Amino acid sequence: MRKGRDEPLEIKVIRDTIRVQAVKSRLEGDVIYAKLTTFNEQTHSRLVKQIEALKKQLPADKQVRGYIIDLRNNPGGLLDQAISVSDDFLEKGAIVLTKGRNLEETQRANARPGDISDGKQIVVLINGGSASASEIVAGALQDHKRATIVGTRSFGKGSVQTIIPLGQNGALRLTTARYYTPSGRSIQAKGIDPDIMIENELPPELKPKTPERPRGEASLKGHLRGETPKEKVEESGSSAYVPKEPEKDEQLQYALKLIRGEVTAPPPKSDSVSADTIKPADAPQAEPKKQ
Repeated sequence: MRKGRDEPLEIKVIRDTIRVQAVKSRLEGDVIYAKLTTFNEQTHSRLVKQIEALKKQLPADKQVRGYIIDLRNNPGGLLDQAISVSDDFLEKGAIVLTKGRNLEETQRANARPGDISDGKQIVVLINGGSASASEIVAGALQDHKRATIVGTRSFGKGSVQTIIPLGQNGALRLTTARYYTPSGRSIQAKGIDPDIMIENELPPELKPKTPERPRGEASLKGHLRGETPKEKVEESGSSAYVPKEPEKDEQLQYALKLIRGEVTAPPPKSDSVSADTIKPADAPQAEPKKQ
C-alpha cells in the first residue's frame, strides 16, 4: 500500500548476493586515499593491490606525497586482517595485545619488516563508528607514531569473543579477552582518541534526529568494564557523520591539507610510547587467534 493510491502495488523482488567492497581507493592528486569499509578475508590483499595500482597511475615525474586510510564507520571484522593491515605500514614492534584472565592467555602480534607506503606520511581517519579491528589499526599506528589520527573518538569495542561449538545444537559466543594497543592502552569502553579532533558539522535536517550523546561501547547495557582505576575511566561515543560529497568532508579535507603541509600537526601525545618498552613477561610472543 502506498499513500495516494487506493489499490496495492505488486512489486517483483529478485533475491541476490550483495558483495561488500572491503576497500575503495582513489587518487586525490598526489595523495592515495583508501577507505576500508570492513575487515574481511580480502581487506589486506585488496588494499595492497589497489595501492600498487594507484602508484602506477601517477605520472613519472610525480611521487606519492602521502596516504589517507579512512576507517570511519568501519565496524571491524577479522583480527588477522587488522594485524595484516597494520603490518603493511610498520617495520617492527607490537601491533596488538590480547589479554585473557590468566597471564598464559596473553598473546602478542608483531610487525614484520616492509612498509608498502615507503615511509611516507599517513593520516588515519576515525569516528564514533570505528570499532574493534579499526581501533586496533588506529591504535597501533598511533602508538608507533607512524600515523596522525584525525577525526573523533572511536567506538570503544575492545573485547575479544571466542566461539565455542556446542555439537549439533549450535555454539556459544563468549567474551574471553581484551584488546590493548602496543603501549598497553585499553580500548574497551574508551576508544581511541584522535591526535587532531575534527568533527563534521551535521546538516540542519539531521540535527533533530541525532542524540545529544552519541552511543559508544560505554553506553551499552552490560558492557565489559575496566579492571584497573585507569581503565575504569570510560568515554561516551562520538559523532559518526560523514558527508557524501568529499568537498564537504571537513575531516578528509583537513587530512589532505596536513599531508600537503598546508597545516601543521600538533606533537604526538605523551601517553603514546614505543611498543619496544613492553616487558616480555607482560606480552609473551604468540600469534593471536582469528576472531
